[in-house]
Amino acid sequence: MPAPIRLRELIRTIRTARTQAEEREMIQKECAAIRSSFREEDNTYRCRNVAKLLYMHMLGYPAHFGQLECLKLIASQKFTDKRIGYLGAMLLLDERQDVHLLMTNCIKNDLNHSTQYVQGLALCTLGCMGSSEMCRDLAGEVEKLLKTSNSYLRKKAALCAVHVIRKVPELMEMFLPATKNLLNEKNHGVLHTSVVLLTEMCERSPDMLAHFRKNEKLVPQLVRILKNLIMSGYSPEHDVSGISDPFLQVRILRLLRILGRNDDDSSEAMNDILAQVATNTETSKNVGNAILYETVLTIMDIKSESGLRVLAINILGRFLLNNDKNIRYVALTSLLKTVQTDHNAVQRHRSTIVDCLKDLDVSIKRRAMELSFALVNGNNVRGMMKELLYFLDSCEPEFKADCASGIFLAAEKYAPSKRWHIDTIMRVLTTAGSYVRDDAVPNLIQLITNSVEMHAYTVQRLYKAILGDYSQQPLVQVASWCIGEYGDLLVSGQCEEEEPIQVTEDEVLDILESVLISNMSASVTRGYALTAIMKLSTRFTCTVNRIKKVVSIYGSSIDVELQQRAVEYNALFKKYDHMRPALLERMPVMEKVTTNGPTDIVQTNGETEPAVLETKPPPSGLQPASQANDLLDLLGGSDITPVIPTAPTSKPASAGGELLDLLGDLNLTGSPISAPAPQIAQPPFLLDGLSSQPLFNDIAAGIPSITAYNKNGLKIDFTFERSNTNPSVTVITIQASNSTELDMTDFVFQAAVPKTFQLQLLSPSSSVIPAFNSGTITQVIKVLNPQKQQLRMRIKLTYNHKGSAMQDLAEVNNFPPQSWQ
Repeated sequence: MPAPIRLRELIRTIRTARTQAEEREMIQKECAAIRSSFREEDNTYRCRNVAKLLYMHMLGYPAHFGQLECLKLIASQKFTDKRIGYLGAMLLLDERQDVHLLMTNCIKNDLNHSTQYVQGLALCTLGCMGSSEMCRDLAGEVEKLLKTSNSYLRKKAALCAVHVIRKVPELMEMFLPATKNLLNEKNHGVLHTSVVLLTEMCERSPDMLAHFRKNEKLVPQLVRILKNLIMSGYSPEHDVSGISDPFLQVRILRLLRILGRNDDDSSEAMNDILAQVATNTETSKNVGNAILYETVLTIMDIKSESGLRVLAINILGRFLLNNDKNIRYVALTSLLKTVQTDHNAVQRHRSTIVDCLKDLDVSIKRRAMELSFALVNGNNVRGMMKELLYFLDSCEPEFKADCASGIFLAAEKYAPSKRWHIDTIMRVLTTAGSYVRDDAVPNLIQLITNSVEMHAYTVQRLYKAILGDYSQQPLVQVASWCIGEYGDLLVSGQCEEEEPIQVTEDEVLDILESVLISNMSASVTRGYALTAIMKLSTRFTCTVNRIKKVVSIYGSSIDVELQQRAVEYNALFKKYDHMRPALLERMPVMEKVTTNGPTDIVQTNGETEPAVLETKPPPSGLQPASQANDLLDLLGGSDITPVIPTAPTSKPASAGGELLDLLGDLNLTGSPISAPAPQIAQPPFLLDGLSSQPLFNDIAAGIPSITAYNKNGLKIDFTFERSNTNPSVTVITIQASNSTELDMTDFVFQAAVPKTFQLQLLSPSSSVIPAFNSGTITQVIKVLNPQKQQLRMRIKLTYNHKGSAMQDLAEVNNFPPQSWQ
């Protein structure tokens, strides 16, 4: 059989192939020849054939049939055969194949070979692809070589020990004695691999970490080595761009970071050397920047001095001025991690960070945006928002959603005034309205609702913002909602913050009708517009007939949502016109409730018990009209805890007769109420669930009324009714009157009863109690008392009077016996 071609000739031949198919044909032909040679047990050219096979493997062609040939080469006594055999084993074998176990004995023999280069081949192979079984069998030989005086073998043995520890962590203690003298070696290769081994041991075992900190005094040794590196003169063997062995410096800094983390003594011992590295390292070359970056990470991760941390942040600030984009990106990422702990130091580089928003690289731009939002505070919010709004206006579409959300959050947290807050949000909606997230619209509506003094200004600004431009759907939705709520303020021209505009009722309706018919309007936007038109029927006086006509037109819309709204609003005009002003009255102040009121709720055995109530009044103007989730356990004590420990979702009060269960599920005890409260049970129209009929038709008269509360001009009377269908249910109608000279607004009545009772609270007729007893608020309470126990109740009253928020608690224990017996 002729001698096979050499590897160099094969490479030259393959490179002449013009197509992939031609190359594939050459490879297949050569593979066939190699297989024939393997079958004939040709020892002469086995090394050459395996080398060619490895080249084909590197090109991506299958070469698994050469695995056993690699083992034969390893068993050979020739160094050239062993070299190719071990290389083939590292490339073609791994621990998932049982064939690799056949190598164990050969590797053990070679680890004890008289030639250091053969020992080095065995160490490299074991450290590359040794399985846990091989590592257990050969760890002893590796440990012996780690103690040898030959630096060539020690550095390879150290790296092999790293692989052994990763595969079999319990063998870590075997290498502990050998590590004592590793750092005294002058050979940089041994030092480098020793630091890698020590790092692996410290990361994998807290016990080892503590041992090296206390017993081995590892930190002073590392400090000494690092100091020698930065203070030594020029060394041709280790110099890289004027810096002595930067690879070893980086490894030592990483190990110092692990040793100094959460350890005061170790951190103190390395503060000085870190300062020297930070000040003496040359920054003109990338090598120096790599060392400085590792130094910064180490300073930030250990318990370093404040001055050292400022120095580290200043280094990152210099990185931001570097022309290399990778260095700028690294600096921004690192500053983003440290901004929470060293906020003031990072603030000094704010202008440089903001300049990075103009960078052409999208990765740098995103990091700069995230860091800019992290730097916003009450002192710089105006300037930072100006820069971020400019960025929002010019950035790519993929940034707009995140940028808009960040501006919303920052403005909500640090807004210097309500007007600035509203102007900023409106600017965002005008600039990037189509990209804002879904929660932007309700959040802005809530902000506008709570800013009572800004209603006229806001509705005027929004009206002008959408004139002729309906492309920004969230902006149009907010504008429609505000026009519907505060259209009367827009027409009356009551704006004091800027020059009022003259708008007629017909012009306002023209805008809303244009939104309805615009091709750019989404279904949700049209719903906002139609509801706004309906609300204006109670705010405008001259255009009610036009509103009725618009609403009736959309009763046959192909949009099911719009059609349903229009049909329901038509029903409101025709059947329930007497209720329309109450149903469409202005929305009360809304607020994000972050706590459950003035008590501290404590969970005990699945029930809620309150701490002592503080009676100091809440801040003025912060009470929402309905605080269902602000109901507390008003009846302390072990025998009168509420039935349900959680509060239901808050809903604004309305005249729609909604059922408001303030204490949870009324059927919790298994005693159903025979006469359920009226509720909307999917009628043909939404408003068909409303009824002016009495809740209970079978009434037993003769129960005397009582005065439950009479203080500060506010009087609460209770009248009682009993149902014949279920005698356990008592219906209490409260009547609240006001004898003072000013109205009481935002009135909220809440009640709680002992846990043996169950309670339902219906919505009140209004939230304003007129002055001089000229009117009353009525509200219905239903109490289920299956055990016929004496009725007791604690009530909580919240309202605004004479510009201040009022809150009071009272107990009612004088219920007439007829109401509960």
